Amino acid sequence: MIHPTAIVHPSAKIADGVQIGPYSVVGEHVSIGAGTVVGPHVVIDGWTEIGQGNRIFQFASIGAPPQDLKFRGEKTTLKIGDRNTIREFVTMHLGTEDGGSETVVGNDNLFLAYSHVAHDCRVGNRVILSNGATLAGHVIVDDHAILSGLCAIHQFTRIGCHVMVAGGSMVAQDLAPYTMAQGDRAKTVGLNLVGLKRRGFTEATTRTIKKAYRLVFRSGLKVEEALERIGKELESSPELDVFVDFIKNSERGIAR
Repeated sequence: MIHPTAIVHPSAKIADGVQIGPYSVVGEHVSIGAGTVVGPHVVIDGWTEIGQGNRIFQFASIGAPPQDLKFRGEKTTLKIGDRNTIREFVTMHLGTEDGGSETVVGNDNLFLAYSHVAHDCRVGNRVILSNGATLAGHVIVDDHAILSGLCAIHQFTRIGCHVMVAGGSMVAQDLAPYTMAQGDRAKTVGLNLVGLKRRGFTEATTRTIKKAYRLVFRSGLKVEEALERIGKELESSPELDVFVDFIKNSERGIAR
């Protein structure tokens, strides 16, 4: 199912059931998993591994060299998981040697038109990057996060799981799990309660998260003091531990 106008390097690894549309280009070191559909005018290059069941729309650029002045053509990779949807004009770049040498994208993600995943980023599972959402280098986006249109994430920033970032936001500090953020520079403005409900969080778990959120973001306490009170006053749970551990381990600081 490779269109006769497509250019596929003979050394590329193309699994059974892959479709490659007209005028697309697939480079020498690319591997594409079973059932993946590559639309017309797509360029896939570099040491790029693409899993099964993905859909890549026209004019996407996957596996190009990183936009990093230190890059000198060394072997670095882009690894994309399964069942991702990559829409028109999306760009995803290889990693850099200084950043761990790989960019990683998980499973079941949706990348809308013109969204960008830069070098050495790590995107989890079931993440949505809306139109024009941009990740600078070395960004981590955890599972179920949603980045609305035209928002930009500063390099080395981490977006926690189940976070909702409002359209047009400029994010320069880490965003704690379960929260919503907006603005330039983005601040945390509440909990993503709709998202938590949709993903099956119980009322009891949500109440605990609310209490922890108020201590960190609304009490006026220092972060260390808020975390200490959470440890003393709230019963531990896996969901609460995710919230607390994220804040404890934040390197850029939490956007409050």
